[in-house]
Amino acid sequence: MSNQPLSTEYSLQSDPWLWWRSKMPIAQRWAYFDHAAVAPLSEPAQLRMIGFADEAAQTATTLWPFWAKGVESFRSGVAQWLGASTAEIAMIPNTSHGINLVAEGFPWESGDNVVTFAGEFPSNRLPWDNQKSKGVEVRTVESPGGEVSFDAIAEQIDDRTRIVAISWVGYASGFRVDLDALTELVHSRGALLFVDAIQGMGIYPIDVAKTPIDFLAADGHKWMLGPEGAGFAYIRREHLDLLRCTHVGWHSVRNSADFANAQLDLRPEASRFEAGSANMVGLLSLAESASMFWKVIEAHGRDAIANRVLQTTATLVERLQQAGANVLHDWPAANRSSIVVFDVPGVPPAEVRGIGLQQDVVLSCRGGGVRASVHVYNNEQDIDRLIQVVETARTLSST
Repeated sequence: MSNQPLSTEYSLQSDPWLWWRSKMPIAQRWAYFDHAAVAPLSEPAQLRMIGFADEAAQTATTLWPFWAKGVESFRSGVAQWLGASTAEIAMIPNTSHGINLVAEGFPWESGDNVVTFAGEFPSNRLPWDNQKSKGVEVRTVESPGGEVSFDAIAEQIDDRTRIVAISWVGYASGFRVDLDALTELVHSRGALLFVDAIQGMGIYPIDVAKTPIDFLAADGHKWMLGPEGAGFAYIRREHLDLLRCTHVGWHSVRNSADFANAQLDLRPEASRFEAGSANMVGLLSLAESASMFWKVIEAHGRDAIANRVLQTTATLVERLQQAGANVLHDWPAANRSSIVVFDVPGVPPAEVRGIGLQQDVVLSCRGGGVRASVHVYNNEQDIDRLIQVVETARTLSST
């Protein structure tokens, strides 16, 4: 099944969501609801990757300064997006790398503890578990059904808690944490807050000047519609010297281009954690995709993207329930996200997903059900196609 051909003439001002959809080649065929796993590339990212390949093949190092300037421009854009300074942004290959920057670099002492959550994606659990060899205790807050209880967090924090590590949005539940309230709680107890932002970055606004989290990491292959292998970390300026650089290289130091006189004199910015050459093609492509978000924010306000996604998600939830599916989580408005987990009675989640693929609808299986993750360019037509998958599954279950 395919949609009508996409138009490139939609106006960013008058209809930002059709404008966005026109820049998503995936929408020509697929109703894509798997952004929480690996998202399709936006057209701007795709074209930059193609262009970079041509540049690298035809000009090689002659364009390196131009590429490096593009990466620095992206760093500045990310800093503005987060309400941070450029000195607080590090370019990273993936979220796991960003988490390890903090977990491995923190000056742990035996008897310290870190508080994390049951149901976290392994990337935000294993790096903390890896600190047990240093005498660090990992305390797990139970989160029934994926809900994060601040009372349960408070019970786990004591005077040896150094870091609370949490996902902004639960990958298997869709529960979105109130970062303002959590930051206040964690700081009031003398600990620092690490946020795995991969399931929220790009969709929900954040301003670290107003919500003073300490660390954040995200990469671009989910909601930011970029390639795998490119992302960024935020390290609050006051913590830069707190973390030890566990990997250093030519790019970590001042005067990095003076190869003949290398000295371990670390840069005074978060870029000190970028030991070697950057993934230029990945970062430049992600920058092109991120520019779509920035244009919508500039034209329609910082809440426009979140509002669109949450409205579309609410429509999907209503339609699923009308079609006889069970929506597994109905979070309060402040904790809702664009992740919806549901099941079709009598039909295994993997079978529902398989039916979807047969009908060009992409879903995944997470959290004990079928996970649909909604982006701004998804529309009523996409929802109609997902509901048809549910109806097909229900028909098969009754035969």
